[in-house]
Amino acid sequence: MLNFVRVIWAILMAFYYYVFIKDYKQVKAAGELDEVSVPKVGVVGAITNFFDTLGIGSFAPTVAFNKFLKMGVRDKDLPGLLNVGDTLPVMCEAVIFTTVIEVEPVTLVTMLAASAIGSWLGAGIISNMDETKIQKVMGFALLVTGILMTLSALNLMPGGGEAIGLTGGKLIIGIVGNFILGALMTAGIGLYAPCMALVYFLGMSPAVAFPIMMGSCATLMPVCSVKFIKEGAYPRKASLLLGLFGAIGVFIAAYIVKSLPLDILRWLVIAVIFYTSISMLISANKDKGSEENEK
Repeated sequence: MLNFVRVIWAILMAFYYYVFIKDYKQVKAAGELDEVSVPKVGVVGAITNFFDTLGIGSFAPTVAFNKFLKMGVRDKDLPGLLNVGDTLPVMCEAVIFTTVIEVEPVTLVTMLAASAIGSWLGAGIISNMDETKIQKVMGFALLVTGILMTLSALNLMPGGGEAIGLTGGKLIIGIVGNFILGALMTAGIGLYAPCMALVYFLGMSPAVAFPIMMGSCATLMPVCSVKFIKEGAYPRKASLLLGLFGAIGVFIAAYIVKSLPLDILRWLVIAVIFYTSISMLISANKDKGSEENEK
């Protein structure tokens, strides 16, 4: 069944790149490619996906880097950048971790499918939101991510066990939970921390979270990315650079570094997530205030 999943991934990636390259060429021919700093986006892609491979997540750090380094990506385009740009790196992660960590096939396949369906429905909503709404959704989404990561870092996340699969009611909860997380991915909230929480709550082995969360992202991101591409709700050049350099970061983490003492870094990431969340919510409120004054 794992080979079947990989065939599905190959088909999804082929379709994703067909749509992406076609759109990229059309926009480039029209001279309308986004203006971004190639070195900045490349370095950010490599760094964020390096740590993404180690389980920290790449969405929130990418958002933060965009603000700190002034990469040039508008807040409105961030959900598209995160999903379209990180598709290739996440696919690499999924192949690696489904190879080295065993998961019960039915649990893996059903949770992956649920996340993809959720992302498809969610992308259609998120891609049509205005910038203020995007800022609010992402601000609250990042706040939730920060809280979950804090609970995990403090060892306050209940659950966990040795199971590598789910059955009965727990499987249904896992499917529904991943469906919701797939939809939230399109708002820019990373799936990793919430998926880890879900796995722990359902009594599965913490190690199983890696192939499930990375496999979920690998299944849903090509799906929702096509939605963002067709809506034109993403920065083309930045997404291409983020994906290519991000893949390099993944392989460095997976095959060269493999493990690092991440406690201090994890707390740093949590601080960055909270800062970014608060700054986006403040920005959204300022934009709303400006609109009301204009009226």
